Amino acid sequence: MSILSELITYLEADLAAQPNRPTLVVVAGPTAVGKTALCVQLAQHFQTEVVSADSRQFFREMSIGTAKPTPEEMQGVPHHFINSHSITEDYNAGRYEADCLALLDTLFQRHRVVILTGGSGLYLQAVTDGLDELPTADPAVRAQLHQELAAHGLEPLVAELARLDPVAYNRIDRQNPQRVVRAVEVCRATGQPFSSFHTAGRSAPERPFRIIKLALTREREELYQRIDLRVDQMLEAGLLAEVESLLPFQHHNALQTVGYQEIFDYLNGLHDWPEAVRLLKRNTRRYAKRQLTWLRRDPQYQWVTVK
Repeated sequence: MSILSELITYLEADLAAQPNRPTLVVVAGPTAVGKTALCVQLAQHFQTEVVSADSRQFFREMSIGTAKPTPEEMQGVPHHFINSHSITEDYNAGRYEADCLALLDTLFQRHRVVILTGGSGLYLQAVTDGLDELPTADPAVRAQLHQELAAHGLEPLVAELARLDPVAYNRIDRQNPQRVVRAVEVCRATGQPFSSFHTAGRSAPERPFRIIKLALTREREELYQRIDLRVDQMLEAGLLAEVESLLPFQHHNALQTVGYQEIFDYLNGLHDWPEAVRLLKRNTRRYAKRQLTWLRRDPQYQWVTVK
């Protein structure tokens, strides 16, 4: 029996046990694991729609480097939160939570099952479990941090975070300037560790739908091979030209991400092309590892090994 058949059998049995409740099926997993194809097949079977929780695919200007599903890959299945925003907008997990819950209210009026998918753990968590209340951003502290970031790079801020909040240092994506700046900003502005604002044992808010959480994985070597192949395909599809067109916007939060930063560095003369490609593949593999680490912290996920 194929993975798809096994999942359909499992989901249908689960749905039959509670036939009158709307159900959100979360399909998470690292980049290049195969979420898009599987979600399309599940959506076709359950005659439903797909909601993206990929924080990079929201942005219209970022297509090749985010591996957005093409119309051919979507096979006519409606997908939401793809090309929904511009990189010039300040869009975050809190706003996404509100927007996505409003959309789900509408979708559940015509579907019993809706599929939520992506590799951005924080955005998935926002929908399923809500977010902790964090202090409001301090504009002066943030401006100072961005000046330091522009002048000295990310490494000194990562070192400061390790000193001020070892817990947050071990949890967050330390290659993501937006995440690092936000954590250090809270530490500086409040005098307290960023991690102290994450409430241990906080009860998730009640949602008006059931939630089934599935996490896809593959054997590590196979996943890494798929990542390297995807990077090669992105480069062949014109990733360099896409990033070059975004050079005037390189400091926007949306572009502080793997797949863009490595090529910005090449365009800015920090690396030659072979080194940029090597770093792009290495950092994408590391990104996948961090995605898996985030998902494994949530015991509600049921792990599915794709072959």
